[in-house]
Amino acid sequence: MRKVVVHSAGSHDRLTIEDHPDPAPGPGQILVRTEAIGVNYADCVVRMGLYESARTYVGWPITPGFEFAGKVAALGDAASPFAIGDEVFGVTRFGGYSSHVVVPHAQLFRIPAGFSLVEAATFPTVFLTAWYALCELVRLRPNMTILVHSGAGGVGGALIQLARAHECRAIAVVGAAHKVAAASSLGASGVIDKSTEPLWQAAQRLAPDGYDVVLDANGASTLKRSYEHLRPTGKLVSYGFHSMMPRRGGRPNWPKLVFDFLRTPRFGPLQLTRDNKSVLAFNLSYLFERGDLLAEAMVGLLSLVAAGKLKPLPVRELPLDRVADAHRALESGATVGKLALIP
Repeated sequence: MRKVVVHSAGSHDRLTIEDHPDPAPGPGQILVRTEAIGVNYADCVVRMGLYESARTYVGWPITPGFEFAGKVAALGDAASPFAIGDEVFGVTRFGGYSSHVVVPHAQLFRIPAGFSLVEAATFPTVFLTAWYALCELVRLRPNMTILVHSGAGGVGGALIQLARAHECRAIAVVGAAHKVAAASSLGASGVIDKSTEPLWQAAQRLAPDGYDVVLDANGASTLKRSYEHLRPTGKLVSYGFHSMMPRRGGRPNWPKLVFDFLRTPRFGPLQLTRDNKSVLAFNLSYLFERGDLLAEAMVGLLSLVAAGKLKPLPVRELPLDRVADAHRALESGATVGKLALIP
């Protein structure tokens, strides 16, 4: 098999493609020959050596990648709901950037009707992130007003669709004019292009009484103001720190990281109680032991897909050999939707 291996933290030149023996599935496991692999911003952070769970569970060397789609190539011992040749998509805690992936069969799912393999490969990570934020941490009710930062990205697009599926009003924040139409097409009730108008003035105009939920993966650059724009009983959900990461070059800017760390707001229990607001945060890669949550989330998400309430995000395809270009594109902040690697 061919796979991407990162032997030590660094820039895009650390993404090397190597040949290795095909893995053999153990009891309860399935070997999938991948035909598409989803790329996520977290993969870039893994390569830079800043992803804590990557150090906790794998260390160096590491193969990034959380999601894939392909065909079942071999079955381990024990009963399985799949057969050789079945088209499936699934999730893995790292190791996805490979032509062959072994996972427990509980982490695999059948391709939804109408989805291509590429669309299925880029579905689970962002939609599971959106589901955990909105359906596990937040109790959605119809007519809630939700602010979604990075609304044209992968998770942002999933959040907008999931909010709309629950009859909520999603306001998307984007950073460039070419992203406005993408966010609108996914169901955003309003789009703030912060490259052409003041972000927080527009946010206030679109929700004068404040937001029920703000989803923020930016980190230091917006967390404080996101919290301020919550209404009483509102919830701020943090799931990333993208503004602290480099836009080009592929390596962390350590002085900037330190500066951003120091200016990241700290929310204390006395302040939260006084303001009657909540701050929540999570990292999906720590939740793989919760098979019950994975099953519940995928059943719910796939039922919404079947009902026509969720659709695949736009995907740009790149061959596996261009994995460095995929990382550069994500880090630039210019992408819309998702990226997929084709082995």
